[in-house]
Amino acid sequence: MTQVSWLRAAALLSCLLVSTGCSTLDGPAVAAGQLPPLVHGGIPVTLAEVGTRAPAPDLLALTPEMQAFVARYAPPRGGARQRLLSLHEAVKGQGALGVAYDPFADGTAATVFRTGAANCLSFAHLFVALAREAGLDAQYQWLEVRPQWTRLGERIAVRLHVNVMVQMPSGEQFMVDIDPLQSRDIAASRLLEDADAAALDHNNIGVEALSRGDLEAAWIELARALQLSPGLPHLWVNLGAVYRHAGQFSEAEWSLLQALAIDRADRSAMNNLVVLYGQMGRTDERDYWVDRINRYRDRNPWYHAWLGDRAGEAGDWTTALAHYRVALKLHPDDSALLYATGIIHFRLQQYAAAERLIEQAIAAASLRSDIQGYQAQLEVVRQRQLAEVQPASGSGSTRI
Repeated sequence: MTQVSWLRAAALLSCLLVSTGCSTLDGPAVAAGQLPPLVHGGIPVTLAEVGTRAPAPDLLALTPEMQAFVARYAPPRGGARQRLLSLHEAVKGQGALGVAYDPFADGTAATVFRTGAANCLSFAHLFVALAREAGLDAQYQWLEVRPQWTRLGERIAVRLHVNVMVQMPSGEQFMVDIDPLQSRDIAASRLLEDADAAALDHNNIGVEALSRGDLEAAWIELARALQLSPGLPHLWVNLGAVYRHAGQFSEAEWSLLQALAIDRADRSAMNNLVVLYGQMGRTDERDYWVDRINRYRDRNPWYHAWLGDRAGEAGDWTTALAHYRVALKLHPDDSALLYATGIIHFRLQQYAAAERLIEQAIAAASLRSDIQGYQAQLEVVRQRQLAEVQPASGSGSTRI
């Protein structure tokens, strides 16, 4: 099992990319070249304008100052691991760059190096650029945050997070992040191509434009994002939101169905279809997607874990255990679910079951910090289990 370590950066605030919230379809790569124009103010905005109005900056370009920084803090004479640790300390340490978190600090690697402010994506641009200059194998990584629901069980947001994965020649892996997530909050992850990261950069600019009501700028940026990475479904969802706000409901529907053609389980696309069909008065289709969302929710292990967490907060550990057992049945190899279920058994003083599940969590975990935390809790469980059977001094036995 490959172990992954977190390298923790200085700022500890969240950085999220949020997706705002059948037919036979062409493939997404074809569809990205056939985007319907945005009709805004009676004037159509077409793909012909995208290249000039949404130029693609070189996000990883190095300045001479950045090259000198790498040469100083991660010289080639050091081993790969030492270069990584030294570079990370120089980037996040107050004595060097001291990069600080700013949720609005989009920009290139050079911009972050100059200003010392970054969100999760622009921090990733900076670290990928510097790490590659230092001869390290650094790639963007996409993390999907564990879903959240309201008290009524409705999905409220799809949260995505970007960090950097650095692979050592030994096989050891390090995740570098301006705001490391707790592993239990990570629902999925995958490596990204550089073009995907560039698309996310345009997506962020487009979503910000949409939030201030600038539909034309939002459409231009999202169209550019889709030209770069047509296989990211949430880009299609965000474009659908632009069309919907412009009153182009047919185009919005088309865009959302493109997202579902890529990922049939994309909940944000489903949620947006529910909103769209509600606005259009297409009640039967709205009800169909409400049913699809509910069926997805009921098959989602994180929904049942959420129910278990709510029961645990109320002190009802028996009900919490029932919910977590359903979650584990749906996702039996997830270390976070195994560990949480073990902790519930511990709360119920079922120490043998707690020990077994935490041991399974350790075997399934990949993050070194998780393994260490699980091992510490396992020792607590074993000590408590031993105390339960240890005879007290004097007659009889006692429960501790």
